[in-house]
Amino acid sequence: MENPDVPTPRQLAAPIRRFDTAIERVFDTIRGRPLVDRVFYTASELGNHSLIWHLLATAQGVRRGGDLAGTVRLVTIMGLESAIVNGPVKSLFRRQRPVHDGPRPFQLRQPRTSSFPSGHASAAAVFAVVAGEDDALAPAYAVLATLVGASRVHVRIHHPSDVVGGAAVGIALGAALRAWWPAGQVLPRGLRRRR
Repeated sequence: MENPDVPTPRQLAAPIRRFDTAIERVFDTIRGRPLVDRVFYTASELGNHSLIWHLLATAQGVRRGGDLAGTVRLVTIMGLESAIVNGPVKSLFRRQRPVHDGPRPFQLRQPRTSSFPSGHASAAAVFAVVAGEDDALAPAYAVLATLVGASRVHVRIHHPSDVVGGAAVGIALGAALRAWWPAGQVLPRGLRRRR
């Protein structure tokens, strides 16, 4: 028996569509501007395979005096995020990506996975949560994560709700992974030698 207080997927779909449509209209006001397009398309491409986050993890290790263990921790966490989100999480959903038949100002890789949640937004959020811990650049990481997530709407690869969902998944996953493998530890919990 259905609980009348719990909305059905169909009831949830209408507000999500309205949200997506409203945000798309905002992006329509800035699409087609060469500089804006270049920034968003570049951010989207740098987010592919978490390239930007691996580069920043390496830069953070260098800034911290050659902290190889910290870099390995961060890169491993990013790999775990990708495996979790692009595997079991996306397999729970079969959302179609936005349909765009028009020309694009720049080349863009077309993913084949479910549109929900955005892996770019999830990876960006995980990086911001984990790398931002005890780092003065944490606000810059958050801004960059927001830019990469928003880029997926701008380039019409994700619906806005995919990006919000991806960011929420990434924040939760980032917090869990940061607790599982605390900063300054060579190995995560459960893999450390007992003395």
